[in-house]
Amino acid sequence: MKYFVFAILFASISTLSSFAQKDTVRNTDEIALRYLKEVEWPKAYREQDTSLLNRILADEFKMIDSDGQYSTKKDQMQYIKTHKPNYISFRFIIKRLEMFENNTAIVSGTGIIKKQDKNGEFDLEYQSSNVLIKRKGVWKAISSHTSGDKIVRNK
Repeated sequence: MKYFVFAILFASISTLSSFAQKDTVRNTDEIALRYLKEVEWPKAYREQDTSLLNRILADEFKMIDSDGQYSTKKDQMQYIKTHKPNYISFRFIIKRLEMFENNTAIVSGTGIIKKQDKNGEFDLEYQSSNVLIKRKGVWKAISSHTSGDKIVRNK
């Protein structure tokens, strides 16, 4: 009987330990995904950093922009080489971050680009959805879609 109780206790501790490890990995992945989407991805475009963007985008990356145009990783790499940003600031507000059991994640939310024209400052807001996969411990974007572009004039 003593061995039976010990076996059940050991199994319970092992199960709890397994859940704790999964929670730690999940929290680490969530932090990594937030940092990638809110900090690194905008930085790559702002600083025209092709090596950073190369690290973020998977080779099979595809994007559909707000005009319905497709682009690939190669297209995006070329774009940031030739297009210096002309905005005041950029921020991304994550509204959905979900991870799935097959090392896949969805990160979506609102991008807000602060710009200025002859009429003053305004925000260009859009919605973005991204699908990412985790390969060899690193999250990579495989798909991006933007829509709902709208201009919000600051008063």
